[in-house]
Amino acid sequence: MEKVLFSASIDEHLLGFHIPYIKWFSQHDYEVHTASKGNKDIPFVNIKHNISFERSPFKIANIRAFLELKKLIDENEYKLIHCHTPMASIITRFAAMKARKKGTKVIYTAHGFHFFKGAPLVNWVFYYSIEKIASRYTDCLITINEEDYNLAKNKLFAKNIRFVNGVGIDLDIFKYQTIEKKAELRKNYRYDERDFILIYAGELSYRKHQDLLIDAINNAQNSILNIKLLLAGAGNLYDQYKEQIIKLGLEDKVILLGSRADVAELMMLSDIAVSASRQEGLPVNVMEAIAIGLPLIVTDCRGNRDLVKNNENGYVIGVNDTKDFSDAIVRLHDSLQERLEFSKKNKEIIQKYSLEKIVEDMCEIYQEFL
Repeated sequence: MEKVLFSASIDEHLLGFHIPYIKWFSQHDYEVHTASKGNKDIPFVNIKHNISFERSPFKIANIRAFLELKKLIDENEYKLIHCHTPMASIITRFAAMKARKKGTKVIYTAHGFHFFKGAPLVNWVFYYSIEKIASRYTDCLITINEEDYNLAKNKLFAKNIRFVNGVGIDLDIFKYQTIEKKAELRKNYRYDERDFILIYAGELSYRKHQDLLIDAINNAQNSILNIKLLLAGAGNLYDQYKEQIIKLGLEDKVILLGSRADVAELMMLSDIAVSASRQEGLPVNVMEAIAIGLPLIVTDCRGNRDLVKNNENGYVIGVNDTKDFSDAIVRLHDSLQERLEFSKKNKEIIQKYSLEKIVEDMCEIYQEFL
C-alpha cells in the first residue's frame, strides 16, 4: 500500500481544515500518515506522528523536529507529502529533499504568506527569504488568495503554482438564512427580534483587531439603540477587550461569547457579519457568513477583499478607519433593500467556495502528482 503524509504545526490545523482530504486518500487505499505537534486522534489516519514543531522560527525544538521528520520521511518513502502552516512546511520541504530525488512529490498550501503588502520588514527578511529557497523544493505550491498567487508567480520558484478557493465550507452546516429559522434561533438564544445583531467569529488577537469593532459600536449606538455585537472566540486579548467594553459602558452591546461550537447558529440569528482583521489568508469566518447569506462589512486586507466586493455583497473599509466602519454599520441598518441585495449576491457566489467544489479541485491536483 502506498503512503502519503500530511504535515502541519499542530493537530488542530489538520482537524480543523483537512479531514475531507485525508479521508479522500483513505478511501482510495492509501496509508495515511500525519506529522504534527500533539496527541489528538485524527480521523482516517493510519499512523499519527507527534513531531515537535514550534511556530517560532527561533526555537531550538525545530532542529529536533527537522531531524525527526527527515528520519520519518526517509524511512517511509511517501508517494506524496502535503504540508501546511509556515514553519512545518519549511521544515517538511527541507526534510524531504532526499525523498524528492527518489520520486516523492511535495505539495505546499500557503494559507496566507507571512510576507504580504504592509507586513513588517522582519517578515520579508526572514519568511520571504526562506520561502524563496524552500519553493525550489516544492512540486506544487497552492495559494488561496489573489495577492499570494501573484507574488508566488512572480517571485518564487515552485515548479507548479495553483490557485484554490480556500479549504471549503460545508453547505450542509452553513445553510442560507431563512426568516423562520432566524426567528426560531433568536427565541432559543433569548435575543429580541428587534435587536440589530452583528457577529464576528475569530480569536481575540491583535491580528483580528476586535478593538476597532468595539469602538465602531460605541460610535453607532446612538443611531442604532438596539445594536449588539457578538464576538465568538477566545484569545490572549480577552482581558484587554473586556476592559475596553467596560470602560465604554458597552456591556449590554458587545458580548464576549468565548470559543463556540455553534457558530453556524449564531450567524443564522444575526443581521450582518463583520471582520476587522489586519491580515488574512482566505478567512473561513467570512466564507461561512457568505454561505449564511449575511451582508458583510470587512476591512481592506488580503483575503477579506478577495471575498467581499465593495457595494456588491458588502462594504470594504480601511483597516484602521473606525468612523467609516461605524458609518457602514448605520447604512446597512437603515437600508433593508441593500441588505437583501448583498444577501442575494452571497447566495450566488458561495458555490465556488463550497467544500464539495474544493475537494473536487484538490483531488484533481492530487491525481496529477500521484
